[in-house]
Amino acid sequence: MRSPSPRTSRRQFLARTAAVMTTALVLAGCGAAETDPVSSGDTRSVEHARGTTEVPTAPTRVVVLEPVQLDTAIALEVTPVGAAVLNETAGVPAYLGEKAAGISTVGTVQEPNVQKIAALRPDLIIGTESRHSALYDQLTDVAPTVFMASQADPWQDNVRFTATALGGADSATRLLTGYQQRCAEIAGKFGTAGKTAQLIRPRDGVLTLYGPTSFAGSALECVGFTTPPRDWENSISVDVSPERVLEAKADHVFVTTVDVNDRGTIPASVSANAPAFPRLHLVDQSFWITGVGTVGGQRVLDDLERILTASS
Repeated sequence: MRSPSPRTSRRQFLARTAAVMTTALVLAGCGAAETDPVSSGDTRSVEHARGTTEVPTAPTRVVVLEPVQLDTAIALEVTPVGAAVLNETAGVPAYLGEKAAGISTVGTVQEPNVQKIAALRPDLIIGTESRHSALYDQLTDVAPTVFMASQADPWQDNVRFTATALGGADSATRLLTGYQQRCAEIAGKFGTAGKTAQLIRPRDGVLTLYGPTSFAGSALECVGFTTPPRDWENSISVDVSPERVLEAKADHVFVTTVDVNDRGTIPASVSANAPAFPRLHLVDQSFWITGVGTVGGQRVLDDLERILTASS
């Protein structure tokens, strides 16, 4: 048998080398597909507080930095991979249920952690200009980033913005319409027209009264109540001292607490003036205050329907 010529051996060596390199590239490509954010390559333009940004048409690895953004994402069945929270010890709000149980926290709403965000390899970040302006450049280095203007804007507008960023603007209309229709049903069922309601949040030695433009205050108005008139100082709420507690009088007064079964959480100034508050109700602050969005809104309506039924 003739031995292969040096030229033949070289051709075989090159062929084998090329095959090995091709296999390596294929395997590397597979590895990248497993670790990189999934993206179809399709994008769309989203106008926001910082201008216009191209974002994925169907983002799959979203990080949100505001409660209303988290609530809206869950409502639209787009579970974020990460979320900034009000309190890292408490984590993601329990009212959002099992769908939110696996979401990673990325710092607080006031101080998001850019390193934690980057580690999640997001393909879209949603934040707020009024809170996160200083982080915008860092965040855009991580992923396409869009900012709503302010968390103090009407929460329904921020639901629409978040839904638009996620690609579901029409879905926001459906969510908000369903919420408003249920408000109307409750108003009709319990005859709330002409009655007043006030929400009080005890904190730091003062009583915070929430106005009609706040999340919970707007829910009370949505079901037909009227918030007692006052100067809201161009804000969603005002603080009053315990000595001025009678300014919170209304037909129905709701006081936020961490334990609705503990009447001891009622502020002493309110208890001392019990005759002025004949219809006083403890409500869970985890969704009355921080549950901004239609998921939290529906929980507030659940509470109102239960309370009004018991009060009838």
